[in-house]
Amino acid sequence: MKTTETPAPVPAERGTTVTKTDGKPAPPAEQKKEGVVLNAFSHGMLVLWAFMVALPLLWAVMTSFKDDASIFDSPWSLPDRLHFDNWSRAWNQGHMGDYFFNTVLVVGGSLIGTLVLGSMAAYVLARFDFPGNRFLYYLFVGGMSFPIMLAMVPLFYVVDNMGLLNTIHGLILVYIAYSLPFTVFFLTAFFRTLPTTVAEAALVDGASHTRTFFQIMLPMAKPGLISVGIFNFLGQWNQYMLPTVLNTDPEKRVLTQGLVQLAVSQGYKGDWSGLFAGLVMAMLPVLAAYIVFQRQVVQGLTAGALK
Repeated sequence: MKTTETPAPVPAERGTTVTKTDGKPAPPAEQKKEGVVLNAFSHGMLVLWAFMVALPLLWAVMTSFKDDASIFDSPWSLPDRLHFDNWSRAWNQGHMGDYFFNTVLVVGGSLIGTLVLGSMAAYVLARFDFPGNRFLYYLFVGGMSFPIMLAMVPLFYVVDNMGLLNTIHGLILVYIAYSLPFTVFFLTAFFRTLPTTVAEAALVDGASHTRTFFQIMLPMAKPGLISVGIFNFLGQWNQYMLPTVLNTDPEKRVLTQGLVQLAVSQGYKGDWSGLFAGLVMAMLPVLAAYIVFQRQVVQGLTAGALK
């Protein structure tokens, strides 16, 4: 049986350079060119999307400082002068000030209640094992897929029987119940990413579960709380269906109802400048909240993936 012997490698002579041929080849120029084209295309689409989103907002702000004649004669031109009386007319005569105050009360109370109750429920579901844990978790998840339109009629009678119809606190309770499923779902996944060693050390030192939650775990979950708070704020601030059905008192209307009432009450007069001013009033708090907390929103959304 013959064996084939491999020849021993011949050492290279001095002064000669040895090139490695077994390494990975450099990417060809075609791949680099394709990457540059794809990068330029993606950036171009982002710029186009930003332009499509920002243009209507800027146009609404610009139109709110025009008079009615300029809105129709030159809709895309800058106002000849700033008509601040549009804002004062919408705030006083259109009762946007009252609607704004009612909205702040409803959204502020419901947002605090949603974050407190949702974080407590999410912490228990994420950190404690007990019979029915998964059932309760999937019950909250199922609440996210339940259309609110199907619950309008029974919800109206339930709120009416409890004596909470046409009340601020009744609308706050409904907003909390409406926002809890998403809040619990979001924060449960966030609490699972937090380290358990800090909470275990606090329990060993004699801290109760309540103190551990409010003084240790809740501050650690600040990015998640801010993220879910922004989402709930946007949804509750722009909510129209629930207050329309459950809040028919003219003195307790919120901003979304006020904008519709401002458009309807004008009749054939058509106070378009006042209507655009009221629209910008309702839009500014949402934009301000997102601009201030945009970094926290991104941190909260990516915290689970990073950990």
